[in-house]
This record gives sequence, structure tokens and C-alpha cells, in this order.
Amino acid sequence: MPRHNHSNPTAFILVGIPGLEAAHFWIAFPFCSMYIVALLGNFTVLSVVKREPSLHLPMYYFLCMLAMIDLVLCTSTVPKILGIFWFHSHAIGFKACVIQMFFIHGFSAVESGVLLAMAFDRYVAICTPLHYTTILTSSVIAKIWWVAFLRGIGFMTPLTCLVSSLSYCGSNVIAHSYCEHMAVVKLACGDTTPNNIYGITAATFVVGSDSIFIAVSYALILRAVMGLSSKEARLKSFGTCGSHICVILVFYTPGLFSFYTQRWGHNIPTHVHILLADLYLLVPPMLNPIIYGMKTKQIREQALKPFFHKTLQDGS
Repeated sequence: MPRHNHSNPTAFILVGIPGLEAAHFWIAFPFCSMYIVALLGNFTVLSVVKREPSLHLPMYYFLCMLAMIDLVLCTSTVPKILGIFWFHSHAIGFKACVIQMFFIHGFSAVESGVLLAMAFDRYVAICTPLHYTTILTSSVIAKIWWVAFLRGIGFMTPLTCLVSSLSYCGSNVIAHSYCEHMAVVKLACGDTTPNNIYGITAATFVVGSDSIFIAVSYALILRAVMGLSSKEARLKSFGTCGSHICVILVFYTPGLFSFYTQRWGHNIPTHVHILLADLYLLVPPMLNPIIYGMKTKQIREQALKPFFHKTLQDGS
């Protein structure tokens, strides 16, 4: 019986941000504000694209996929983080911890696949514009989504299974704000080499392959754009890609930093690493709809139309 308890602890204790416990109450306010902005922004994107027939195009379908994934990522972590910061709700059940880990890592991998699909979308739109609608049909878009989804979930399911099979016979205190894979693995007894190897291999393969293909797509896009004779056409092409490049940088840069510092960044203060890891799951979902809303005229106009319409009615 004790062995069973060690293998399956009843609960873990999430510290929050180690070293900044005294400031948790105040840190929660900007976290809560960013979460609200993320919810409003992503739901607005989904609503605008759904109700406006002119936006029923591949680019906006991919944007809706991104919005749905971002909602899952931030909602799987932020409410619990706010509970820790405001209500000292540090305990999380073992199964709930594994499920949270599954959503965080699984949907992060899915988002990476969707960002690759969006890069392919921009490549087709700029390099072969006459064949855009014939290449990216509804059935092709659906297949791309399922490939990205199944690949991301498929790679990360073994990760959570490996964590569930470990024995936990020491401390149950996780020095993190959520159930990050390596933070949980560090609490396990015995050999965790398979977890370490699979975790870094899966993450490096997913992010590495997607990054390479995204880079190739934009290299081909850049070559095609520079070959355009019209300066106006070049600026328009750069404009359509600018928002996507910003989203890619916002997603990959803090994500990779958080992932690798968890393993090798021993010289980085713990509170800095944990704070950045928290922001990684909050800032991209908040910024993505803002970036696309500012850069994409159609979304901006449709999102603001109800307010301008009301103003005109009040004025008349």
C-alpha cells in the first residue's frame, strides 16, 4: 500500500513563483488583466470570422484555429495561477496535474503546427496567388488541422504517460506555478532518464522541424516579393506577412527560453524563469488577436463595426 501512495501521490503543492511569494497578490492583477484581454480578443476573432462571410477564407480559418488553441492554453493555467496568488489554493490533485500538463504541452505542439500551416498559407497566397483557392480548399484545411492536432497530441501523450508511471516518494512541492513537465519529473524517485530523453527529443523535433519549414517558407516568400516590380505590391506582401512573423516570434522565443532554462539554466534566478514561463502561456494568447486585429484591416473593421454603427444611430 505505501508503494501505491508513492507511485500515485494524492496531490502536489504548486508554490507559484518561488522567491516572490510576498508579491503574489499584486502580480495577480496584471495576470488577470492579460487573461481577460486574451479571452475578449480571441472570442472576438472567432465571432467576427464566424458572422462575416467575406472572412471565410483559409487565412482566417487558420487564425480561428490559433484563437481556439490560445483559449485552451491560457484557460488551462491562468485560473489556477490566480487561485494560488489570490486565495492560496496551492494544492492540485495528481490526475488534475497530469491533465494540465497534457493540455499545456500538447496544445503548445498543436499551435506550433498551426503556425507552420499559416506560413504555408502565406507562401501559397504570395508565390502562387492564382491557385490559392484551388490549393487550400476546405477539405485541405480540415486535413491540415487534423494533422497538426493529432501530431501535437500524439507526441505529448507518451510524455504524460511516462510521468504517470513514475514513483514519487519524496517532496510533493512543485517549484512552479503550473504542472510543467520537468518541474514534476524532478520530484520523482528512481531513473527519470526516459522522461528527460523523450521530453527533449519530442520538443526539439516538433519545434525544430516546424521552425525549419517556416524559415524555408519565408525565404521563398522573400525571394518572390523581391522579384515584384511594383513597390506598392512589395509593401502589401510584406504587410500581410508581418503580423504572422510577429506571432511566430512571440510564441517561439519565450517558449524555447523557458523549455531549455528548465533543464540547463541553473545560473538564471528561479523567480525569473518561472515568471517568464507563466508569461509564455499568457502573453501570446493576449497579443495574437491584437496583432492580427491591428494588421488585418478586415478583422479590425468588422470588430469595430457595431460600435461605429451604434455611434451613427445615436448621432442621427
